Amino acid sequence: MEKIEKAIGVFDSGLGGISVLKELRKHMPNEKYLYFGDSAFAPYGEKDKEVITKRCIYICDELVKKGVKAIVIACNTATSACVQVIRERYKDIPIIGMEPALKPAVDGKKNQHVIVMATKFTLKEKKFEDLMLKYNADHIIYKLPCPKLVEIIEQDNLLNEQLVETTLKDYLHTYDLATIDSIVLGCTHFVFFKEKLQKIVGNHIRLIDGNEGTTRHVVELLEEKKQLQLEKGYGEVTILNSSKDEKYLKLSKELLEY
Repeated sequence: MEKIEKAIGVFDSGLGGISVLKELRKHMPNEKYLYFGDSAFAPYGEKDKEVITKRCIYICDELVKKGVKAIVIACNTATSACVQVIRERYKDIPIIGMEPALKPAVDGKKNQHVIVMATKFTLKEKKFEDLMLKYNADHIIYKLPCPKLVEIIEQDNLLNEQLVETTLKDYLHTYDLATIDSIVLGCTHFVFFKEKLQKIVGNHIRLIDGNEGTTRHVVELLEEKKQLQLEKGYGEVTILNSSKDEKYLKLSKELLEY
């Protein structure tokens, strides 16, 4: 098979990476995609680095065996844990990671007050600390771990409006939202809450995620390698999950159309 015809591999600790897959499909509708959700081992945000790295290597090995032409780590936690390890292991395949979109929140602005919602792991890792060091002298940055939001997605409770609203308000109740300029959604699961979150915090607060920027980067890499699929008639999506429970495949498909 020509490399251009091969699928783009996408993986996450569970179902959050479906939000990235949606963005990828929007910008590259002719590509084939192979998505792997690691729901049997979710959530990654509460695990240690060695465990996360071991899982990511296993998943990437499986994607490489299936002949993908690029791998998107659609998970801020997994990227924080081991993106360099993964890149060293698969030097011939583009590996695209994610990090909380703090730069777009503060670029070209002064004295920004920014909340970064992410997993505990992402917020305590050196990768994020290094990112914060670039900006926290000129801006006020609040770190907000939100593990319950991951659980809501993985447990198929996204449509439980009362639970979602209560959980979001509980996380934000200690902040004076009138002073906040933006909220960074530093976990791919959280993108599914964007509309509901905007209603709660008001339109004066910008909600920023890394999905579009990650997608643009994938497009640029494939264009550079002349591997971008422009022919119509492809566009198929294959979804795999480490859990034997069929509900995760069903929920993945539902979230893809959400």
